[in-house]
Amino acid sequence: MSSMSLIDRECVRQLLDSRHQDATLVFVRGDCVVLPAAEVDEAHKGLVIARRDDVVAQLPEGARTDQALDDLAVRLDNIVRDLGA
Repeated sequence: MSSMSLIDRECVRQLLDSRHQDATLVFVRGDCVVLPAAEVDEAHKGLVIARRDDVVAQLPEGARTDQALDDLAVRLDNIVRDLGA
């Protein structure tokens, strides 16, 4: 059982940089995928990890340092584990 994190800094960055207004981070078959909220269908509803607005709210004022992204990734990773991914 590896302790590889499921969500990494890249994942968080994809969410923050998405061109979708309502970007949402979803966990699909072991991968994090960024989708517009409208594209999150019933099958994936339970796999929604975070919405960009929620993530941005957790970032220190304008801080997009690697450390800040890593901290967020760890938090999101815990959410995924709680979902039983």
